[in-house]
Amino acid sequence: MENSLLAYKNREVMITGGLGFIGSHLARKLVSLGARVTIVDSLIPEYGGNMRNVKDLKEKLQINISDVRDMFSMKFLIKGKDFLFNLAGQTSHMDSMSDPFTDLEINCKAQLSILEMCRNYNPGVRIVYASTRQIYGKPEYLPIDEKHHLHPVDVNGINKMAGEWYHILYNNVYGISASALRLTNIYGPGMRIKDARQTFLGVWIKSLIEGNPIDVWGGEQLRDFNFVDDVVDAILLTGTEEKAAGKIYNLGGERTVSLKELAQMCIAAYGKGEYRIIPFPADRKKIDIGDYYADYKSINQETGWYPKVSLEQGINTTIHYFQENFSFYL
Repeated sequence: MENSLLAYKNREVMITGGLGFIGSHLARKLVSLGARVTIVDSLIPEYGGNMRNVKDLKEKLQINISDVRDMFSMKFLIKGKDFLFNLAGQTSHMDSMSDPFTDLEINCKAQLSILEMCRNYNPGVRIVYASTRQIYGKPEYLPIDEKHHLHPVDVNGINKMAGEWYHILYNNVYGISASALRLTNIYGPGMRIKDARQTFLGVWIKSLIEGNPIDVWGGEQLRDFNFVDDVVDAILLTGTEEKAAGKIYNLGGERTVSLKELAQMCIAAYGKGEYRIIPFPADRKKIDIGDYYADYKSINQETGWYPKVSLEQGINTTIHYFQENFSFYL
């Protein structure tokens, strides 16, 4: 893997959503690889950007506070970039249902604008787009592979599906090298914990640290998880693999776990706490997908990627980080 990552040394790289959870970890890794990194982030409070995530990197990269919906900024920023890691997006499933037009603007219209800027001003750029498992909807079989039907259960899933396919379309029709990664539940230091707009696991950790019980909806649902460092590796490997152009890959965890077992694991890592099983709220139940875990053979075969960080190790690292940095993420 390290040999392929040498391709980033002295290259111009742009990360949309780069002050967010995944984007900031990606920026950190790219800086260590010798890339010249430009972060683009709107810092809109609901979308997860946090300057704390790059507090030690400010002198080593460029930060542009801009919205991906601003095509004039994107036209300027995309010029001369070798790689674009397109992570900006509206991630909340509930927000997409209460405010579908904003989700449409960010996850569809803005993605199309970015691709048009690439087509007109930097057609040689290499793009990796952050898609989501949510576009599969309720599984017809498990583990889910990339051939599974797509039937998203909320507005966010529909718009992310469109954003993904815009990227593949521009690859196929205009020759703009683009790949998409369908991400599963991602966790780690720096994730959003003040609400459930990114992940329920963040809210669980917040509850633990505040001395409140973890509320587990249902409890028996099976999930897989990826530690953020493994996701960064997948993004970087996909970016340098020529065979990945025009491809869509699932990411997946090294094991499956029930939500109840996961709550027990978090409590064990923290050293105290409790959880309670409660029914799904009615609005959440309508868009819950039940059990989900992915088959990631395709990306493994073509890039060599596989998840390296065990769930136990990742949970321990994450909880320790938030014990030391809790106030910066509220």
